[in-house]
Amino acid sequence: MPFAAAVTAGALLASLTGCVTVHGESAVVPTVSKGEAAKVLASFVEKNNRANTAFDVDLNSSIETGPLGAIDQAGLTARKRVQPKGNPDYAPLKLTDTRYLIPEQAGWPKFFVTDSRSNRKGQGRWLFVFQRDRADGPWRAAYLSVIDPGQIPRFARDEHGHVRAVPVGGGGAGLTVPPNELSKRYTRYLQEGAGDDFAAGPHTTVQRERRKKEMKRTSVRNEFADQPAQPPQYPPFALRTRDGGALVFFASRHHHKQTLPRGYRPKVDNPLVKALMSGKPKHAVIFERMSEQAVTVPSAKSNGKVTFLSRIEGLTAARGS
Repeated sequence: MPFAAAVTAGALLASLTGCVTVHGESAVVPTVSKGEAAKVLASFVEKNNRANTAFDVDLNSSIETGPLGAIDQAGLTARKRVQPKGNPDYAPLKLTDTRYLIPEQAGWPKFFVTDSRSNRKGQGRWLFVFQRDRADGPWRAAYLSVIDPGQIPRFARDEHGHVRAVPVGGGGAGLTVPPNELSKRYTRYLQEGAGDDFAAGPHTTVQRERRKKEMKRTSVRNEFADQPAQPPQYPPFALRTRDGGALVFFASRHHHKQTLPRGYRPKVDNPLVKALMSGKPKHAVIFERMSEQAVTVPSAKSNGKVTFLSRIEGLTAARGS
């Protein structure tokens, strides 16, 4: 069975329970007030910094979920095994100049997005998607995307000034690709080159060309497998843009298997990979990865293609055989 390589992603966190006066199963209401959203983000940053200093997986799991949680919890687990005493030199994350993108919604999960400047290198804006699964549940960060300021689209707003959430289940929401189909179509494209939904770029055409070269190597056999990441564990979220399209956040799973010729044993030198390794790498190693994406999806009336604005991948497991 084919598979996909590994990269790292930073560990970041947060959550806060909040008060609402309606349950939200059927009433269309703002998902959160701006004041509560600011408290959620402040709590996120404070707990994120504590978790990254101590490599505290339990703290992370209380404030992150979805693909971001899967990536960061694996990263913290590995780092804790390599450095049991944590990282006292960790530089605290700071987020400033934040705007809050809050839709009105009915039903669950509910979400909102924050768009901030960070104190990390680069000019990219940090967009977090916060998810809440029930009225008495915590807000947890499900996605992180780092997007160039000039690429962030303009969002459609309702009569109350709230951004518009795009329905992700069923239908097409007037888009070239329905949000709940993106993970399936993207992983099928990577696997088979099928479909014409995606614009050329580093996460589509370039990725497939890189794989083709790796699969031609004679010193090691490379195989790739891609699998959609689906609700309820990994729901996509989408905001309507002014041009009728949408900004969509979705997740996917990727595997990369490397098999050496008979008589050769795989050499795994990276201590963080070793920390996540199960089994003994006698002939092959399988790298399991999670990926979180932010893309613009054009309206069905246009001839446009899905364009990647951000993609973050992280190693979540490794297996030797």
